[in-house]
Amino acid sequence: MELLPVLYVAMGGAFGSVLRYGMSVWVGKIDTGDFPLPIFLINITGSFLMGLWIGYMATLLPGKAKELHLLVAVGVLGGYTTFSTFSMESYMLIEKGTYGLAACYIGGSVVLSILALFLGLLIFRSVVI
Repeated sequence: MELLPVLYVAMGGAFGSVLRYGMSVWVGKIDTGDFPLPIFLINITGSFLMGLWIGYMATLLPGKAKELHLLVAVGVLGGYTTFSTFSMESYMLIEKGTYGLAACYIGGSVVLSILALFLGLLIFRSVVI
């Protein structure tokens, strides 16, 4: 693995994670309800920013700036929210016309991720508690 691409992702990821934390704290001060509004807004804004980024890269920098893409899309937006990448990949499957794959990917990702979280908690509780 080359070091420079890893550094681009790491720098962007650190910035994106801090941005997510800041946004979560800021929104959390405004809203104190039961709905997880901070992460909800982070997922939506991250997906919106990924859309802007993809449009920019495709229109203004086609086939160029791999390092910039690693820094911004994989690093910053990946650190801010992985939901933006999930949204982009879902869109790409739909755009290709692979609707069955898109439905499996979207439904499977959401349902299986939640089930995996429950399974992890169940295993932890059965071993530790």
